[in-house]
Amino acid sequence: MPQSSIQPSERYSEVRTVLIRVLALNLFVALVKIVFGHATGTISILSDGYHSLTDAASNVAALVGLWVARKPPDKNHPYGHRKFETLSAAVIALFLALIVMEIAQTAFDRFRSGGAPQVTALSFAVMLVTLGVNIAVVRYERRAGRRLVSELLLADARHTQSDILTSCTVIAALAAVALGFPLLDPAAALIVVGFIGYAGFDIARDAAKILSDQIVISEDDIQAIVLSVPHVLGCHHIRSRGTPDHAFLDLHVWMDGAMPLNDAHSVSHAVKDRLMEHYPQIVDAIIHIEPPPKSR
Repeated sequence: MPQSSIQPSERYSEVRTVLIRVLALNLFVALVKIVFGHATGTISILSDGYHSLTDAASNVAALVGLWVARKPPDKNHPYGHRKFETLSAAVIALFLALIVMEIAQTAFDRFRSGGAPQVTALSFAVMLVTLGVNIAVVRYERRAGRRLVSELLLADARHTQSDILTSCTVIAALAAVALGFPLLDPAAALIVVGFIGYAGFDIARDAAKILSDQIVISEDDIQAIVLSVPHVLGCHHIRSRGTPDHAFLDLHVWMDGAMPLNDAHSVSHAVKDRLMEHYPQIVDAIIHIEPPPKSR
């Protein structure tokens, strides 16, 4: 992705402004659907409202991440504060799990008890208006993401785009209910539950990878770059952790045991510079210098 010409502080403010506006719109859409779904007993609209609420939760996590990312490392957090963003994402995943259980229980109760929701012209109006808002949000956030070169905004736009599909599913279910097929209302709700459950699983999986310090950069790729530096004989014990856009790296680099310390130190800096040039997401790389094993 090309670099943005906007200054970092100005870019941060603009990304934050976009997220706040999108958060307000997502909350509006979610509130309208949830209130209307409760009032009319339409489980599909209610579940879609909770799905829209996941977009708002995603916006909150992004805002927390932006705020935390700006805080520099301190005495108690020498590696920075980025994992607070991951923790907030984990909390959102838990919140989504609770929503899935609640909506699924409501849908199954409707299957057992029967009954039909009140489907009127207003039902379709609510869904079409909120669908229009979602489409506008996706376009606005996508344009801003491209202009500001923000992967965060582009990813959030892709997340909101899933609401368009679920809303179309709900509109189709409402049409079926109006034609005399009331059980398609809870059936559509279960489809939306699937979307919410997948989103929650995706968030929880990514959070688990980061919190468990899963590798973020291929060892083979790191080794190839290190070996391209003159006077480096090899490397091992390569470890990377963090997030895809905020990684830490440490490794052991083999050099000639007879090399003067000053020269070895200069080579280690060349290794670090080349790694950070290839991987701008590396915040810091710790390089341990040692002679190659006797077996080599």
